[in-house]
Amino acid sequence: MDNQMCGVVGLLTHGGGDLGADLDAMSAAVAHRGPDDVGRWLDPDAGVALGHRRLAIVDLSVAGHQPMTSADGRWVLVLNGEIYDHADHRHRLEGDGVAFRGHSDTEVLVELIARRGPEAAVAAVDGMFALAVWDRRDRVLVLARDRVGEKPLYYGQVGDAFAFASELGAVRRLSHTSTSPDLQALADYLRYGFVPAPHSIVPGIDKLRAGCVVRVTSPTTFSEPVPYWSLASVAAAGLADPLALDDRELVQLADTALRASVRRRLEADVPVGTFLSGGVDSSTIAALAQAVSTQPVRTFTVAVGGEGDESMTAAGVARHLGTEHTTLPLGDFDPIDLASRASSLYDEPFADPSGVPTALLCAAARQHVTVCLSGDGADELLGGYNRYRVAHGGLSRLLALPGPLRRGASRALTTPSPVGWDRLARVLPGRTSAIGTKAHKLAGVLAADDHMAAYAVLATRWDPATLMTNPPPPSATAVPGLDAALPLDRMLLADQQRTLPDDMLVKVDRASMAVALEVRVPFLDHRFVELTWRMPERAKVRDGHGKWVVRQVLGQYVPHELWDRPKVGFDPPVADWLRGPLREWSHDLLAPDRLRRQGLLRPEPIARALAEHDSGRRNHDYALWTVLMLQTWLDGATP
Repeated sequence: MDNQMCGVVGLLTHGGGDLGADLDAMSAAVAHRGPDDVGRWLDPDAGVALGHRRLAIVDLSVAGHQPMTSADGRWVLVLNGEIYDHADHRHRLEGDGVAFRGHSDTEVLVELIARRGPEAAVAAVDGMFALAVWDRRDRVLVLARDRVGEKPLYYGQVGDAFAFASELGAVRRLSHTSTSPDLQALADYLRYGFVPAPHSIVPGIDKLRAGCVVRVTSPTTFSEPVPYWSLASVAAAGLADPLALDDRELVQLADTALRASVRRRLEADVPVGTFLSGGVDSSTIAALAQAVSTQPVRTFTVAVGGEGDESMTAAGVARHLGTEHTTLPLGDFDPIDLASRASSLYDEPFADPSGVPTALLCAAARQHVTVCLSGDGADELLGGYNRYRVAHGGLSRLLALPGPLRRGASRALTTPSPVGWDRLARVLPGRTSAIGTKAHKLAGVLAADDHMAAYAVLATRWDPATLMTNPPPPSATAVPGLDAALPLDRMLLADQQRTLPDDMLVKVDRASMAVALEVRVPFLDHRFVELTWRMPERAKVRDGHGKWVVRQVLGQYVPHELWDRPKVGFDPPVADWLRGPLREWSHDLLAPDRLRRQGLLRPEPIARALAEHDSGRRNHDYALWTVLMLQTWLDGATP
């Protein structure tokens, strides 16, 4: 098996020009994704150039070199990712007479494509990948992306050429790439803090949606993305065929499915570890990895200091499991340096503050291992966030109250500032974090008209219509939904289609690949995703807790007292930074004169948010971080 956590790039032109120079410039932009090898394949007559940067994980020989041509000479493939069930396909292909030259999963996939075609081949395999394959006979380029969007792929027309790449920065190396932001992408970014597919921040360049294929027949002619696997269809089918199992059977089924996923993701010829924060998700993955391994698993946590430091809890879980545990001290750092690093790491505006510590954790872990398993995805699959518990519990009762009563309660909740609420929380029994921010979010929910409007309130950072100087019409590219489903299911699907691939997985991919660390995500095995949609609500949210079934799985391996506590985020103290070490920096970037010269955002709402945040009357950390990350991206928008 030759796992390829890599970077892929390519061009399709009308012929002529210096294809090699353009390809090399794009390849250099993703060199950090694959430091072990560089490959290029050009056909100037056809106007095709394919490039690859390789991070070798298993079978480190030259047999895995890419671009790779099929034995019949028809197909040329570049692959970023890995095919977990390659051995099964290899066995069947050998039975059909295929003689393999090496042991790479890339070769298995290209030979599978040669027999079934690209669409059927990607639908048949289990893996995380983004790929491009050139059909030399029919002169067609096919792009495909894995089912849940673990690996990224950007594509579109740049001048007279069609280009694709693992990262947007590679496309921006080409001349004729716009340096002005796409207004629809900008509006979506301001609302969510990330740019959801299919848009990118660069006009004319799209993200390929998860589980989709695009066929390119000329530099200016390419199909709409066609799904070979659809989350909306999976959700609808699962809800129509629910599991009729008792609690014990549900837990056993989840345990078996996750064990199989973890076992597949532990295969490598390089050092492998798991992230272990001490929370439910990473502890579950670490516990299962230890259970299926023949030797102690290496686990890693980062000691961030302060109230959010979970390193002692993680160490306790590690001791119980018997893992080979390493605590990575965060050390001293400059908040301004970290803010700048966050902007440069994510080549689109990206305002998830947890991207900063995630990048530091990946960089520290890379000193010890080349592959890490993570617990990402469980929250979006099984209702781990506060908003899901609200949807499952009191939201319907709240929205059933008369409108005037709800709006009055909303006004009452916003009368004390978030800081005032936080002061009150200090004298109340129990530990409640960020109660002020939560109270103000609840106020917005109370003023909403229905469940999905309430969800939009919880997800929105800025209203583009009031912040942008020239806002576009509301986006017509909404993801397919479940109109007749329960509120919890509708919210889960929305997050799985948008937040998971375009926020959480972007964060993990960029933070890890910046230091050539491969991160594998066992919860996102597509069979487990499909299984969760057949699970009843009680397996997801129960007794005021999300991820019920995962908690029960973990409880079989680790005593509850070692991990059962309130959820702790992985965000740095942005609110305090903006009032302290980042105050001057943020005010400079958000100066009204500067914003007016740019002409994209209205300075008045931003100035008001800054003033309220500085004074402590309101906490606008996420909203301000969103516009700050946009400003730093605009500063470096010229390639």
